[in-house]
Amino acid sequence: MSKMHVSTTINGEPMEFLCDAHDSMLDALRGPLGLTGAKEGCGTGDCGACSITVDGRLVCACLMLAVESEGKSLGTIEGMSQGGDLHPLQRKFLEMAALQCGICTPGVLIAAKSLLEKNPNPTETEVRFGLAGNLCRCTGYDKIVRAVLETAAEMRGAA
Repeated sequence: MSKMHVSTTINGEPMEFLCDAHDSMLDALRGPLGLTGAKEGCGTGDCGACSITVDGRLVCACLMLAVESEGKSLGTIEGMSQGGDLHPLQRKFLEMAALQCGICTPGVLIAAKSLLEKNPNPTETEVRFGLAGNLCRCTGYDKIVRAVLETAAEMRGAA
């Protein structure tokens, strides 16, 4: 079977790659594109470790075919910081020790960023609901939720 050519935009940069028809977007990101931030935790869309955004919508890269990215705009953890400056969520996660082993962290950060872009003033319940698709086996989620809430307040200028 011949490889398929895909043209897409990832983190604001035009990208082209070749893939097999059955390759997942996670395969393409971690393979030919060399973007290894998204992790494969389950391969079934249950853990959220591979979370990315596609045209602003949060998706599990393990459930998306790479060819489906044709003409789309994708966001990955590698695009979250700007010019070496960490995103406020990344800074707050470090400051509040809202991470442990790091497997889930890229997906949680992408999900949290997506949530705050849609709802800059979430309640604790809304944060927990927004991150419900991201499983962490190391924490009790409290530090993660607090970091998201504090970042939201900081970004609104309320902190």
